[in-house]
Amino acid sequence: MGVYNAVCALWNGSAFVASSLRVLVLKSGVVMAEEMKQCCACRHKETERADDLQHDLTKRLNRAIGQLNGVKDMIADNRYCGDVLVQLAAAESAVHRIAEIVLQDHMETCVVEQVRAGNVEVVDEAMRLIKKFM
Repeated sequence: MGVYNAVCALWNGSAFVASSLRVLVLKSGVVMAEEMKQCCACRHKETERADDLQHDLTKRLNRAIGQLNGVKDMIADNRYCGDVLVQLAAAESAVHRIAEIVLQDHMETCVVEQVRAGNVEVVDEAMRLIKKFM
C-alpha cells in the first residue's frame, strides 16, 4: 500500500488552479484518489482563526454581500444615483472594517509567528499591507 501526491496546474481563465490528487494504492490493486483544488498563489495560516472571529467575519461578509446585492437591485430598478451612492458607501465601509479586522488578526498571529521563527521579512509584507489602507 502506498500514498502518492500528484499536482498539475490548470488555467481557469483568470488564475492558475492547482489540482492536487492524493492517491492511495491498496495492496489489492484498488486505486483511490481524492482531489483538492486551490489557487497556486494561496497560502494558509499556520494557526487557525478563532471560531468567534471566523463567525464574526462570515457574518460581516454576508452583510456586505447583502448590501451589494441591494445596490445591484437598486441599479436594475433605476433608483436615484444619490441613494445608490449612499448604499455603496455603506458597503465600502463594511468591507473596509472587515479588512481592518483581518489585518489585526494577521499582525497578532501570522506576523508574530513568523518573527518568532526568525523571518523578519514578514514585517516588510505587513508594511505593504498597511500602506494599502492609507
